[in-house]
Amino acid sequence: MATVFKKPHALTDLPMHYCPGCTHGIVHRLVAEVIDELGIEGSTVGVSSVGCSYNNYLYFNCDMVQAAHGRAPAVATGIKRVHPENAVFTYQGDGDLAAIGTAEIVHVAVRGEKITTIFVNNAIYGMTSGQMAPTTLIGQVTTTSPFGRKPEIQGYPVNVCEMLSTLPGAVFVERVSTHDIKNINNAKKAIKKAFQVQLAGLGFSIVEVLSTCPTNWGLDPIQSLKWIEEKMIPQYPLGNFRGKDLEV
Repeated sequence: MATVFKKPHALTDLPMHYCPGCTHGIVHRLVAEVIDELGIEGSTVGVSSVGCSYNNYLYFNCDMVQAAHGRAPAVATGIKRVHPENAVFTYQGDGDLAAIGTAEIVHVAVRGEKITTIFVNNAIYGMTSGQMAPTTLIGQVTTTSPFGRKPEIQGYPVNVCEMLSTLPGAVFVERVSTHDIKNINNAKKAIKKAFQVQLAGLGFSIVEVLSTCPTNWGLDPIQSLKWIEEKMIPQYPLGNFRGKDLEV
């Protein structure tokens, strides 16, 4: 009997620690499938950030490095410059990338570093009990915005793709989602192209993935998927912001 669906080789057999309904596991699988399809497992180096995905070095079969909070792009820059023949990616959440790591992600794009960033945005600090993140929506209740985020007090959400797409060194910038099968398939296409852009030596590539956090949102997994569609996408519209027509 032909096998039509199996675990990617680039993923280990270790069970993941994520909460039920969290879509980090889906994003991990998509990255691993892309690594398999491009045949680059033996020449790929991933950089783990700090956050819910801090220990994803346990889940990928490629070489992995743990970075300090927010510093994954800087660590990846060093790895790529020493080993330009390798595919190098960072895997970061919104608290890591868009807060303490803002300078790192902006300047890696300014310099056009030939790395790929997988940016998982769930609009909240997941690992540390649900505080407001830079990407938290206006009106969204968190442990540090118990009356909802108010722009006159806490400012506005950060739209990372829109910001980075203004920088010439960021040659491929796309936002995708995990709330249904169609969008998961689109997410894989974007991740694959982001890696291909890097392998072609064209510059910095980033894919932002809208993801769930049922535990800290206070929703069940099905409600969380609908919350992405109904609440997150109006603030963070899906689509390609730069590099759609790149030949890779």
